[in-house]
Amino acid sequence: MARLKRKITTFSLSFLDIMACGFGAVTLLFLILKHNPISTEFIDLAGTSEKKILLEEIQTEKENLLRLKNTLAITDENTAKIIENIKKIQEAAPTQLDTEKELDLLKKQIFALEEKIQLLKEQDNGKNIRKFLGDGERQYLTGLKLSGKRIVILVDISASMLSDSIVNVIRMRNMDDESKKNSPKWKRAIKTTEWLITQMPKDSQYQIYTFNTSAKSISSDNGVWRNTQDLSSLNFSIQELKKVIPNGGTNLAKAFQAIASLRRSPDNIFLITDGLPTQGNKKKNNVTITASDRMKLFQESLKELPSRIPVNILLFPMEGDPFAAASYWKLAISTKGSFMSPSRDWP
Repeated sequence: MARLKRKITTFSLSFLDIMACGFGAVTLLFLILKHNPISTEFIDLAGTSEKKILLEEIQTEKENLLRLKNTLAITDENTAKIIENIKKIQEAAPTQLDTEKELDLLKKQIFALEEKIQLLKEQDNGKNIRKFLGDGERQYLTGLKLSGKRIVILVDISASMLSDSIVNVIRMRNMDDESKKNSPKWKRAIKTTEWLITQMPKDSQYQIYTFNTSAKSISSDNGVWRNTQDLSSLNFSIQELKKVIPNGGTNLAKAFQAIASLRRSPDNIFLITDGLPTQGNKKKNNVTITASDRMKLFQESLKELPSRIPVNILLFPMEGDPFAAASYWKLAISTKGSFMSPSRDWP
């Protein structure tokens, strides 16, 4: 007897079970996965703070520019009045004065007018104790309080003062001493120091200190205040500063300790630097230093700063140090000083 042939069915019970399990797994994965993940937003506090500082500086410079324009407008009006008076004199009595007297009168009036214009251009009303030659009109740091009976200028002479970038600093460190002394950034620091000296009051005294891993006076007699009226001493100080070769790390605590050791405390400090310190009083085994480490060293150095002395900072920004501008700005505000970050073509 022949066997009956079984009927083959495509959709058998086993096939349906497999399909049901597959659909169930897909549904379960769909329910488990998040379709609207919450995105995190990173707020760059350092960048925001630096942007705020730059906006405030821009606003201050706009106000200074407006005041200068108003002053020049008044000068133009006075010039126009003088010219008009001269014309009236010439029209009213052309025969009363001979040619020589008229020329003398005009020369005196022009000379007086030139003196007024020069006084407006100079921030110190023509009382510079030392002549400074620069390119163009560079005396726009009006926020600095150039006053005091005893003034200290602190100049950073660490290796970072050779350039604005870390790569160039490393490259410059391996060059000869003459190339280091002629680096644009270091020459700008010397010119800034020279400009500050020319703006000091005639009846004041001063000290110039350099610092890297240690701090010392630019002159051999540490702690002796020098008179600004002594031009030979001023010239000698600048010449000695030009002989310095930037090298080593930055220890701001040593600089503040040197100021604290002076027999008579200063009443104004000007700090020329490019960033936060890289070394402190305690030796560390770390080869590299982070931005947070520099912040800690900066806070430690402030403990050595004498109280109630305004600190005016001139910062030449260095890459890899994002907290420098905000930290020094806060120091200037807390001590009732000022903070400046001059352009590369100043002074």
